[in-house]
Amino acid sequence: MENKLISDRIKDRILKADSRALMKGAGFTDEELARPFIGIAGSWTNVFAGHVNLDKIAQAAMDGVRMAGGTPISFNTISICDGIAMGTDGMKYSLPSREVIANSVESIANAHACDGLILIAACDKIIPGMLIGALRVNIPSIIVTGGPMIAGNYMGKRIEVINLTEAVGTVLAGNLDAAVLSEYEDEACPGCGSCQGMFTANSMSCMTEVLGMGIEGNGTVPAVHAKRFRMAKQAGMQILKLVEADVKPSDILNKASFENAVTVDMMLGCSTNTALHLPAIARAAGVKLNIDDFDRISKKVPHIAKLSPAGKHLLQDLDVAGGIPAVLKAGIDAGLVDGSAKTITMKTIAENVKDKKILDADVIRIDNPYSKEGGLMVLKGNLAPLGSVIKSAGVKPEMWEHTGPARVFDSEQEAREALEAGKIKKGDVIVVRYEGPKGGPGMQEMLAITAKIVGMGLDTEVALITDGRFSGASRGGAIGHVSPEAALGGPIALIEEGDMIEINLNKRSLNLLVDDATMKARKDKWKCPPPKVKKGWLAQYAQLVGPVSMGAPMMTEYDNE
Repeated sequence: MENKLISDRIKDRILKADSRALMKGAGFTDEELARPFIGIAGSWTNVFAGHVNLDKIAQAAMDGVRMAGGTPISFNTISICDGIAMGTDGMKYSLPSREVIANSVESIANAHACDGLILIAACDKIIPGMLIGALRVNIPSIIVTGGPMIAGNYMGKRIEVINLTEAVGTVLAGNLDAAVLSEYEDEACPGCGSCQGMFTANSMSCMTEVLGMGIEGNGTVPAVHAKRFRMAKQAGMQILKLVEADVKPSDILNKASFENAVTVDMMLGCSTNTALHLPAIARAAGVKLNIDDFDRISKKVPHIAKLSPAGKHLLQDLDVAGGIPAVLKAGIDAGLVDGSAKTITMKTIAENVKDKKILDADVIRIDNPYSKEGGLMVLKGNLAPLGSVIKSAGVKPEMWEHTGPARVFDSEQEAREALEAGKIKKGDVIVVRYEGPKGGPGMQEMLAITAKIVGMGLDTEVALITDGRFSGASRGGAIGHVSPEAALGGPIALIEEGDMIEINLNKRSLNLLVDDATMKARKDKWKCPPPKVKKGWLAQYAQLVGPVSMGAPMMTEYDNE
């Protein structure tokens, strides 16, 4: 290596003999200490399917690093499964864990003087957390994800985890036997991988390819495919080239990169959580990206793929159809994607995908889109002056315009209990507030509610709005990220039981049908409730977290925004 290595500061033969001794105590040789140190940031755990294969992928990445003449430095960070935590207080820790993950990557990369990083992750907040950490240290980095799970099989039909979640609501409605639910349970998750549809984990994995930070295939190659190990080895070899050329994340990630990500997001109808994570990653890159960018791009980008939960196709189908490279090539040809954006291959996106083709026009419908506008929408109005987000791709036509009485709950648990007790009626608009980043704290996902609404057959007759968020598996009239959140005194805090709420996707509007004078009187009387959590990490998080419209970043006294 011609460039002086960052790791030299901890392995100088004279000044850092003590450090060298400690590393030799771990088995390192002089030859290994002379090579570039590549941090292998893993997130393996044995408790859930999305990450259970990451130890093997990390090992493959280390093999690639060694083949290319580097020394892998392995470490792990935490990983929470939203599917397991959903509907419990444990879900409060999901979004805050993004910051713990970013802090972990930043801490080890700086403290142990890594020359480069390979990030190994699979699920929603872990992927953005690792990218944020890598951007903070700004050393050559590549991300390799674990891949989506393949479909299960029940009685000759494909089944996925969302079928099981929605089946709970069907059981509660008395339309499915509990014994069948148990059979679903055995078949829905046939092996390792992130949940099969275009939920948040797979959405963010696809985004790594579009941003230029991920290995080709990250988004769609099934977790069980041997390609995953080859991809990890390729990353291990490629990272040494990036270190030699000193190509850092800041050289790749710019406004064009993020606008490409939002564009593909809209083309595929990804999770609403991309509107939370992409702005946060952009912020770490020094790029301004907000909800208005999503709205602007959504209006000009067609929705070309309907993946579960919006449609019948799964990530394995998108992979066979050509994957993200085929989508990018189609986007470039249509003038939607900026092909000049740089990538970890040290080539542009256009160069990377120049020979890619759509192999199944039923899955990727560039010539026959589902709609002329993107699969996510930003709704604004007097109820969400700073915006709210809905996965329009997953909304049936009957719910594009809906007006109904508010059923107001100050926590996700209260709303869930009311739904399970049969207290929600056709036409209602469920309001779940004080569940934003600060009020929750932690901005819980509400798949436990939305899936039950679908399972009960109410998804064309009941809407849900919240300052919290939804799983990428949610569908129906589910509007999240309502901003400002209730804990900041946003209009959602002033809704009273029975107030009429008007939702209109055609007009991109969300309005409370209450006059201004009444709203002012309510605002004058409003007092923020005491914090739900008063000790531990969540209490600290609630004090420091910024608004959801900025991606819920951690704010400090040095922030000038």
